[in-house]
Amino acid sequence: MKKIFVTAAALTLTLGASAQGNNTGMGGDHEGCTSLAERVLKLEKKNDAFNVYINYAASFQETDNGTEWGSAFKNRQARLEFMGHLTDKISYRFRHRLNSGNNAQSEDNFAAATDVLWVGYQFNEKLGVHAGKVCQYWGGFEYDENPMYIYQFSDMGNNIDIFKAGVNVSYRPVASQELTLSITDAYSNKFAEEYGEGAYSLEADGTKRLLEASNHPLTYIFGWNGNFFDDKLQTRWSWGIQTEAKHKYSRMLFLGQKLNLPRVQWYFDYMGAFEELGRYIRVCNYCSGLCMPEIAAMGAFEGLDRLRIASREGAALLADADHPDAGPGYFSDVHYHSFVTKLNWQFVPQWNLMVKGMYEMASVDNVAAMKDFRKSYGYLASVEYFPVKGEDFRVFLAYTGRKFDYSKECGLQDYNTNRIELGLMYRLKMF
Repeated sequence: MKKIFVTAAALTLTLGASAQGNNTGMGGDHEGCTSLAERVLKLEKKNDAFNVYINYAASFQETDNGTEWGSAFKNRQARLEFMGHLTDKISYRFRHRLNSGNNAQSEDNFAAATDVLWVGYQFNEKLGVHAGKVCQYWGGFEYDENPMYIYQFSDMGNNIDIFKAGVNVSYRPVASQELTLSITDAYSNKFAEEYGEGAYSLEADGTKRLLEASNHPLTYIFGWNGNFFDDKLQTRWSWGIQTEAKHKYSRMLFLGQKLNLPRVQWYFDYMGAFEELGRYIRVCNYCSGLCMPEIAAMGAFEGLDRLRIASREGAALLADADHPDAGPGYFSDVHYHSFVTKLNWQFVPQWNLMVKGMYEMASVDNVAAMKDFRKSYGYLASVEYFPVKGEDFRVFLAYTGRKFDYSKECGLQDYNTNRIELGLMYRLKMF
């Protein structure tokens, strides 16, 4: 039973001190395993001020890209991590990808390889804040999970950019419930670098509109994380709005629910992105005996394809034949919907079975050829073995399949991909 508990603890996603900051899902909590320095150098650790982790995953892969099979050894993840609590109120965290670009980005001056680099302050047991480069407070359990453990992200998860400069605030009115607010940059580079020089959007009336940089390109996210029945039922919900360009906004909704039992953990996520029509509201008074308010639309603010799946796949429809030197084009009024479910089952001690399914849709409502143009399916399974008790080290055999269905109107061809991989994952505590 003890072995089962150890394995389950390594796999279970619970809420930590603040969502997306010190949460277990991103590998934020200190799991309690003995560090390499303690075992090899016999150093006694007397506080929690300095912790060092290496997150590493690699595999041998047989991949079918839709036309033929190929073989390769792949480095899936390599992240170095420092974190700790300097006092009971002050904490910090730094996580850096070792296999990504280190050049500073033009807007926030952080390297793209740096996931997070923040300092936190806990005012009391209810209110905490951390600022720097943070992980945005989006909900859902796929989003919250340590990326090392994910064999294949959903389309939404794979295309969303979540590590931004800003501030996260969390408030716990009671111990089991957390309310969150995230205010960050909308993107990490200058506008022209993010979208390209001379970028334009295709509007609902068929015209092309030159995109302009917003004066306040920010993202606002409101969230709720709940625990019920002694953590057996967990929720991660959020809604946010992001400024993409002048008069261009995207809205995203995340609803994550999880059943968390000793030997079975199962979640179901819904993720939706709505780059759609918004409106100014004006209140006018017309007097006829009594003053009556009337709401009138003053203008339309159409969204922009933030995830860019539709704009990449529909690039031929966006191309400007009359102006071949024009900048890149983007669709407006784009809807994305993702449904993701995942089950972990520790069927015997030190073994875990994982199955995952994904169903996703994409639509550009103002372009007839791209309306409901894409459906994608994902189906995954893996068997994981934990050879060393008390260590988050696993050897795995996994299969990932994807299927992409397109409407006849869009002119894109359906295809399938497959991947089989044998590999290892290790979250190694160095100190």
